[in-house]
Amino acid sequence: MPRWTTSSAASPAPGAAQGKGLARPTVVITGGSRGIGRATALAAARAGWNVAIGYRGNEAAAQATLEEIRRTGAEAVAVAGSVIEERDVAALFDHAEAALGPVSAVVVNAGIVGPSLPLAQMDVTRLRGMVETNLLGALLTAREAARRLPRSGGGSVIFVSSSAARLGSANEYVDYAATKGALDTLTIGLSGELAPEVRVNAVRPGLIDTEIHASGGQPDRAARLGAGTPLGRAGTAEEVAAAILWLLGPEASYVTGSILDIAGGR
Repeated sequence: MPRWTTSSAASPAPGAAQGKGLARPTVVITGGSRGIGRATALAAARAGWNVAIGYRGNEAAAQATLEEIRRTGAEAVAVAGSVIEERDVAALFDHAEAALGPVSAVVVNAGIVGPSLPLAQMDVTRLRGMVETNLLGALLTAREAARRLPRSGGGSVIFVSSSAARLGSANEYVDYAATKGALDTLTIGLSGELAPEVRVNAVRPGLIDTEIHASGGQPDRAARLGAGTPLGRAGTAEEVAAAILWLLGPEASYVTGSILDIAGGR
C-alpha cells in the first residue's frame, strides 16, 4: 500500500495567485519528485496551488520536494506507488483529497526512458516496461482524473509528452517515442470526452536538462544536442513548468485538445 506524507503551512504564500484567506486549489502531479514534475510542483505551489506528488521509490527526493513546497506556504502530500497499479493511482487521488481537498488539476508526468538502442535490439522486458509505465500509467492516471474532476467542479489535465513523438528517435528509443505519440492521441480524444467541464492539453518538451538523460545512459545528451537547436541550448525543467502552469490557469481557458511544443525550435 502506498505511503503518504503531508507537509503544510498555515496560510498561502504572500502574493500567491489565490490570495491570502482563500482556499487553494489542488493539483496532482505524477513523477513529481524530480525533473519536470518537481519543477511543476514548485511552480504550482508558488502560484497558489496545494500539491500532491506521486513518486515511485526515491523517498529522499520526494521529501526534499515537500520541504521546498512547504517553504512557499503551500500544503503538500507525497504518495509512493506505481502508476501501473490501479490501487496505487486511486490511493494517490484519495490521499490528495483527504489532505488537501477536491482535486482541480492533474499533470500526467511519470515516465521512463531506456538506453539508446535500435528497435531490433530491444528485448520484450524493456518494451513491456516502457509501454506499461509511459502509456498504461498515463491511461490509469487520466482515467482517475476523468472520474473525479467533473464531480469536483471541473478543471484541467495536462499530459507531459515529448518532441520524440514527432521526431521518432530512430536508433535511440523509438519505443519511448511511440508511447509519447500515443499520449498526443490521448490528449485529443480525452479532450473531447471531458469537455466542457475539464480541459485536456499536452506539452511536448524537447531537449530538457533533467536526470532522464542519465537514466538513458547519456547524461550529456541535452547539452550536446541542445547546442544544435535554433535557440542554441538545452531547455530547463522550469521553462516546461511555466508552460504547464499557463495551461492550468485561467489565461488558457479557451485552450483544450492542444499540444504545445517546448523544444527550442527543434
